[in-house]
Amino acid sequence: MARFILGLVELGVSAAVHLLFGFYVFSTAVAADISQAAAASGCPLLRRPPPAAGLVDVAAAAAEEEDERRGVVLDGSPPPIVLVHGIFGFGKGRLGGMSYFAGAEKKDDRVLVPDLGSLTSIHDRARELFYYLKGGQVDYGVEHSQVYGHTRFGRIYETGHYPVWDEQNPVHFVGHSAGAQVVRVLHQMLAEKAFPGHDTSEDWVLSLTSLSGALNGTTRTYYDGMLAEDGRSMKSICLLQLCRLGVIVYDWLDIPWLKNYYNFGFDHFEMSWRKVGFSGLVDLLLGNTGPFSSGDWILPDLTIQGSLKINSTLKTFPNTFYFSYATKRTRKLFGITVPSSVLGVHPMLFLRVLQMCMWRHPQNAPLPYKGYRDEDWEDNDGALNTISMTHPRIPIEHPNRFVVDDSDCNPLQPGIWYHKIIEGDHILFIVNRERAGVQFDLLYDGIFERCRKHAFRKRPPIMPNETSQ
Repeated sequence: MARFILGLVELGVSAAVHLLFGFYVFSTAVAADISQAAAASGCPLLRRPPPAAGLVDVAAAAAEEEDERRGVVLDGSPPPIVLVHGIFGFGKGRLGGMSYFAGAEKKDDRVLVPDLGSLTSIHDRARELFYYLKGGQVDYGVEHSQVYGHTRFGRIYETGHYPVWDEQNPVHFVGHSAGAQVVRVLHQMLAEKAFPGHDTSEDWVLSLTSLSGALNGTTRTYYDGMLAEDGRSMKSICLLQLCRLGVIVYDWLDIPWLKNYYNFGFDHFEMSWRKVGFSGLVDLLLGNTGPFSSGDWILPDLTIQGSLKINSTLKTFPNTFYFSYATKRTRKLFGITVPSSVLGVHPMLFLRVLQMCMWRHPQNAPLPYKGYRDEDWEDNDGALNTISMTHPRIPIEHPNRFVVDDSDCNPLQPGIWYHKIIEGDHILFIVNRERAGVQFDLLYDGIFERCRKHAFRKRPPIMPNETSQ
């Protein structure tokens, strides 16, 4: 009984912290948009303040939203850098003028920030990412759609954001959290020519940078409510069940202006009251239908078992450059792994950092993979285990090289995962630029410089103030 009560208390605290943070992000975006819109309209009581961290000027935000609606078309050279958000993330055009990557996209003129489903499966997000760039109507695939019970087709991009995308005009991807795994799945789909009407190949991807990437799953999913026994089912009482109920009601209500502001990405499941009525809501809440019933959502893909299943189909390709930044907020104290900082960890993540340090796989559950050890998974950043972020390692370890300094890997060699461990929690380099301080600029400047100067298949163009040798 005491353990049950303790679990309810922990659930209450976790739910409250996450709800408060979500409300803070949402209300900050709304308040900034209202304030800037009022100031721009010439209201004498308001003077336009400088944009808050992670926000852009209202005029720029309006232009970006219009660009997103119409489609910003980039030509062939230099290759664009595509920033892919993680779980609960959002792209350009959502949450008003707020930036998931805290304005990092402003560091280069040729950066795209797609808006993908924030809770949809890795597979579905990979399909969406392809059509966002190439153009056309999102095709989730005949077999996949039938198996998981949703419509085959989704959003229409009348004009792709990079329609010339091909082997001669490849792209750089930067994926945060689950976004990195989305890119890897898309890359495999390109290699397997999985998009009807398009002659794709693995050489469409020039580089992949993984920032706190979910490359091998995370033990946090089990604390949030996934069962460690199979990695796909949920506990009957857990944080994810509360999330499930909230998402179902949100999508069922289908309030247009609200969903335009933020969308979980389940439109292809047609959960709106207009489609299913009240009886459909009951079925969704009872778990008889919908993405949470079929398992076609993000959390099963982020368990260790789910990641192993995905990884077993993915390759590291010989002509693509790979670099990953693994984050951690833990250290050893008298041989015990503990949080390395109290003030340095975001309040939303501190409890999970502590819990993930102490994770022990249930003794009555089969090990997720051969050679699994609890101690390997103790270091973490509050959302992902550090071991998961360095490079693909289960079920087989991919070619990799640990680096201390970014310059240690120059000249870059394709087909190798260069990886670096940096101090920080899982959201240090997104949403709020001020938290990371100078580290923010050092990180993204390094990523963008590597894309522009060190990751290429042909001789790089001569930069200004440089002469050919």
